[in-house]
Amino acid sequence: MNPAKRIIVNTSVQYVKAVITTCLSLYSTRLILDALSINDFGIYSVIVGIVAMLGFITNALIVTTQRYLSVHMGKEDTAFMHKLFTNSLFIHLLFGILISLILISIEGLLFEHVLNIDDARKPTAEVVYVIAVIMLFISILTAPFKALFIAHENIIYIVSVEIADSIIKLLLAIGLAHVTFDKLLVYSWMMALIVCLNFLAFCIYGVLRFKECSILIRKRDIDMQHIRNLTGFAGWTTYGMACVAARNQGTGVVLNHFFGTVVNAAYGIAFQINGAIVFLVVSIQNAMNPQLMQAEGSGNHEKMLAMSAQLSKYSVAILNIAIIPLIVEMPAILDLWLKEVPEGTTMFCRFILMAFLVDQITLGLSSANQAMGRIRNFTLITYTPKLIYLFVIWWMLAEDGTAESVMILYVVLELGVALIRIPYMKYKAGLRITAYCKEVLVPVTLQALAVAGVCWLCTAYMTHPYRFIATITCAVMTGIASGWLFVLNGTERDYTKGVIKKMVAR
Repeated sequence: MNPAKRIIVNTSVQYVKAVITTCLSLYSTRLILDALSINDFGIYSVIVGIVAMLGFITNALIVTTQRYLSVHMGKEDTAFMHKLFTNSLFIHLLFGILISLILISIEGLLFEHVLNIDDARKPTAEVVYVIAVIMLFISILTAPFKALFIAHENIIYIVSVEIADSIIKLLLAIGLAHVTFDKLLVYSWMMALIVCLNFLAFCIYGVLRFKECSILIRKRDIDMQHIRNLTGFAGWTTYGMACVAARNQGTGVVLNHFFGTVVNAAYGIAFQINGAIVFLVVSIQNAMNPQLMQAEGSGNHEKMLAMSAQLSKYSVAILNIAIIPLIVEMPAILDLWLKEVPEGTTMFCRFILMAFLVDQITLGLSSANQAMGRIRNFTLITYTPKLIYLFVIWWMLAEDGTAESVMILYVVLELGVALIRIPYMKYKAGLRITAYCKEVLVPVTLQALAVAGVCWLCTAYMTHPYRFIATITCAVMTGIASGWLFVLNGTERDYTKGVIKKMVAR
């Protein structure tokens, strides 16, 4: 399969997966919220959120392992890939043990001085915390296996596992309504079991499918040079993701401190919706990043930069179609989805989706920087502001600021950080700013204006209860049409036509 066709196939199957898993996830959340109550759902969201603040290490290690595997595939240097994978697994094991010990050691501090949880539910919340730590440890061990599948562009298997994961979670949500004892505990243990099943799915098939994959960590395979390379890259990647996780989950902790668990329910639901949308971008990243990394590994720097621009453009184009109508019709969608909508959910959803959209305008430049391996300064400049944000919002709320003002700052920060990447990559990678603006920023802005304009017309002239269906339909049609006109260039349109003709011919 040629590279372009592989990207299309991998992206397409991930979009199918995204539609399926999003629908299942959103419906599962409705059932879980109804079964647990808003208070227990808020407890689960804030506790799992705290543990997830360190879960960024899982993603950082996936990115690191996938980057090194992909680059060496580009160099056709397969001889030491087994040793590279073994050392990666060894690092994951050590990280998992260390992080778990740290989290268990600070449990008392969190429950006594940070979290605002009713005394009657504290014992249960403490058990949920331990379960969440176990889930994190297993997720960290899963990371190198998943990275191996991404590096080999075996996206179809990843998609199959994730769809199965969503189906099992839906069955859990349905069954939770019939549980007669503590539902929060049952839900937590069952989620841990699902994480274990995911690990086994990637581990067993990985060992059977790829020669470099092994669950045995032999002393003779441990190589300090590999460990230094992996930990050096992972260290800065971890710092960047730590800033994002601290901002995302730390905001939930700050809101909990000032407003209680009901706000956490609203904030948690907003991130559930955002998580569903994230799949759209991750799909494109997983499809394009291996080839982008391989291009840099083989010395084709110009191709790597071109693919990074395409990654940004395609990501924003897809998100314009998905996010803009959701922001406009959020109240109606939440009312239809949830039996009881926690106060503030609409506001949180709109701002979080808006922040995610503006961050993607230079998404591909982050991948380009990772491909080059020069990540220290880039990470410090583009991620440290996200960490500083936490201290600023604590001060704002202590001075009687509102949750809405906190979220406005959230969006402004994401836009600023996204724009900083452009001059940085001009200086470090030779990015042509004028070309990037012409090929990426201008086309996606025109598409966004077209979609937003159609949504405004629908809301201005239609008032029936199910107006959101018409708004979303018109937005999707407008987004596709304007994407074809503004976003795709002549070569991309010709290629797309060719693919469509082949599909119709079949």
